[in-house]
Amino acid sequence: MELIDDEGNLFGAVNVIDALVVLLVLAVGVAGVALVFADDPDPQPETDRTYATLDVGTQPVYLVEAIDEGDTYETDGASTLTVTDVHLTPRGDDVGVTLRVQLDGPVEDGTLRYGDAPLRLGRTLTVATDRYEVSGEIRGVGPADALEQSTTTVVLRDTVQAGSAADIAAGDEIRLAGRTVATVENVTQFATTDPDQRRVFVTTDLQTHRQGGEQRFGGNPVRQGQTVSLSTPAYTIDGTIERVGGELRLGPASTRTVTLRMDDVRDDFADAIRPGMTERAGGETVARVTGVQVEPALIIATGDNGTVNVVDHPIDREVTLTTELQVRETVSGPRFKGEPLRQGSTVTMDLGTVTVQATVVSVSG
Repeated sequence: MELIDDEGNLFGAVNVIDALVVLLVLAVGVAGVALVFADDPDPQPETDRTYATLDVGTQPVYLVEAIDEGDTYETDGASTLTVTDVHLTPRGDDVGVTLRVQLDGPVEDGTLRYGDAPLRLGRTLTVATDRYEVSGEIRGVGPADALEQSTTTVVLRDTVQAGSAADIAAGDEIRLAGRTVATVENVTQFATTDPDQRRVFVTTDLQTHRQGGEQRFGGNPVRQGQTVSLSTPAYTIDGTIERVGGELRLGPASTRTVTLRMDDVRDDFADAIRPGMTERAGGETVARVTGVQVEPALIIATGDNGTVNVVDHPIDREVTLTTELQVRETVSGPRFKGEPLRQGSTVTMDLGTVTVQATVVSVSG
């Protein structure tokens, strides 16, 4: 039998043209299957995602105003950083910035690598956009896309100018780069030895974030004795934290009769203190003078023969005041203007025309 007959059939049964077409189709099919099951010569690397907290330190206000959630930075074509949360606190004249960022990058040996390096604590990362560039150290890595923020109430104590004290009011907001970082809830103020200054106790809600197991504000832990700085266009408070987690507990109000004494007072100053003079704060009378006793101060001199001579001082006086003070009763005793009221302690009263600083002789109910 001929391989191809006179009619062009292979073995007298299949047309040669048709056979070639079938073979071509089979070849294409086999090549396609091989391509599907063959190893990818350029496989896509495995990627992963995590989140990190960056301490960017202090930055000028104009730069902070440009930072926002959603800002993205690509390092090397394989790693991407996206800002997911921004936390601001006052630090002097600048602003403390803490960021939470989303990090996408390749996985090598089961570890995500950003910018071809693992995400170690303390490592510095850069965020660069067409508007700003900042760098910060990694303080924590984890699955959360936001900082662990909360509101922490503290009582701050400070001494400020009288005009500034008058400007502090409940509801005042301390804002940085358009964000509220603290709110004044209450303020109590008292006179000091300087008539131009006031001691203030300011109850404030701070927007804090948790780091290292404790709440932080302004880069510092929120704890008793820590200093907090808050500024508005009208005033600045550089206060010490007296209490964390509640209002200033002054106790129930009462009136105590207190005897005060001043030694070696000039006669013209002594003459300026009169019964009926008062100190007022917040629309209430907190101190009233009910009695004034003035006696000459004594000069004690020893003569050459050992004799002791006692004479009146020509201008110095000893002044004893009987007063009614509005106090707060506490378990440790009465407190006047937030300070313990006990024998030997010092009391300051702003009586309008004079400011008196005297020693407590006795306290009665």
